[in-house]
Amino acid sequence: MQVRRLGSLAMACAIVSSAVLLTQPLTAQQPGKAPPQKKSAPPAQEAVTPAAGVWIDHTGRGAVEIALCPEGLCGRIVWLQQPNDKSGQLLRDERNEDRTKRAQPICGLQIIGGLKLQPDGSWDNGWIYDPDQGERFDVEVRLRNPDQLQVKGYKGVKFLSETYQWKRAVTPPEPRCAI
Repeated sequence: MQVRRLGSLAMACAIVSSAVLLTQPLTAQQPGKAPPQKKSAPPAQEAVTPAAGVWIDHTGRGAVEIALCPEGLCGRIVWLQQPNDKSGQLLRDERNEDRTKRAQPICGLQIIGGLKLQPDGSWDNGWIYDPDQGERFDVEVRLRNPDQLQVKGYKGVKFLSETYQWKRAVTPPEPRCAI
């Protein structure tokens, strides 16, 4: 499954690259002038990060898919062990501080966003949302090894933080959330 996903990603990147090349105007180089320099993408956008993938959270009750997004690294709940409440209805974000968001389903909810790649290889300066508490925290994630992700939630100061270890899902759990 992982090999097929990476193959599809490579194919999509090739298609997008071809489309970009085909839409760029052709310009002739004038003698004595260097060709115009192209701006390169920031390092975080140049390649898929090793932190990307599906991760089982520290409780084992949920899985989060982490991927590169326009604002940095982000994550969305893609599986819940128990996606329904006692009455059989989808779990809702009932504890969200924003009352207008309390009806949104937990399954499929974006809970990580805005993480920026740091010089030491970690991702920081983003946010993580805990639907159990209905609260948002600052977050740093760091790949400890290919199958272990350290997730550190804090409020402004890392000294007063909670750190959890998430495990990479060898096979993404089923059934996935409808996103």
